[in-house]
Amino acid sequence: MSVPCFLSSAARSFSLPRPAAGLLCCRLRSSSSVTSRRNMTSKRQMDHLERTASNSRQSALYPAQVCGIMNESDSVKRLRIAVHPDFSFRAGQWVDFFIPGVEKVGGFSMCSSPGLLQREGVVELAVKYARHPPAHWVHTACTVGSQVAMRVGGDFFFDPSPSDPSVDLLLVAGGVGINPLYSILLHTTDLLHLSRASGGRDYNIGSAHLYYSAKNTQELLFKSSIIEACREFPDKLSCDLHVTQQSADVDPHLQPFVSCGRITEEELRTHVDPQRTLCFLCGPPPMIEAISKSLMDMGLTKDRILFEKWW
Repeated sequence: MSVPCFLSSAARSFSLPRPAAGLLCCRLRSSSSVTSRRNMTSKRQMDHLERTASNSRQSALYPAQVCGIMNESDSVKRLRIAVHPDFSFRAGQWVDFFIPGVEKVGGFSMCSSPGLLQREGVVELAVKYARHPPAHWVHTACTVGSQVAMRVGGDFFFDPSPSDPSVDLLLVAGGVGINPLYSILLHTTDLLHLSRASGGRDYNIGSAHLYYSAKNTQELLFKSSIIEACREFPDKLSCDLHVTQQSADVDPHLQPFVSCGRITEEELRTHVDPQRTLCFLCGPPPMIEAISKSLMDMGLTKDRILFEKWW
């Protein structure tokens, strides 16, 4: 695709002050920290800039233009966005999403890989419908050609160097929390292609297993691409897709990968090796807290459990 001329011209980035206040993105903390945070947020729903104030973020804000829109599900729109040549991110990170005429700043994780950005100059965001102004704008007013601005942030990412030790990835997603984990899975696929092409000289991933839970198969975003990646690298990638409120029959082509009910501790245990597993979790806070506890009970240390909670 050809990137719009306003992106191909000289850099139009500028810096904004760091937001004054804390999406929660961190390694595991003590239970008292979790309790105090819950008490603090129960009084008023914090917006994106408040929740991420303590997270790392780039200083540059880049102009961008929507160049594609598709319905990923009945409640999720997927945006394809052409970005400035200097724009960069790591798999798993999010953007501060600035919309002209909308006061609130959105916070959306990339659901594409850094490799797609390098190849085509675009990033993708999957946004679930909500009354929150940025998400509402995406679903009601955004069109191909809409101009926005984006700034990258987040400490939740997978970006290994060729010299880093091999790890086994355990990815656990709930609902729209799949977005950053899908970015990580796509990046893992890109790394596998590079390793294959270089004869193993690039980073050699151990394995990656995805557990992904949603209400029904309609809400399992990216399911076809996830299954395709697992079939391309069957010795490296695998997935278990869970549905918790499925009323219709599961499509035959999905049946080998889909289970009814929540992700169980017994299932997780089969993919946990305290010496090799690196776990990334993203989803509703109760799910993340329960699974984090289960993983620690299995011997996985806090520094090997990274999570991000979306409210």
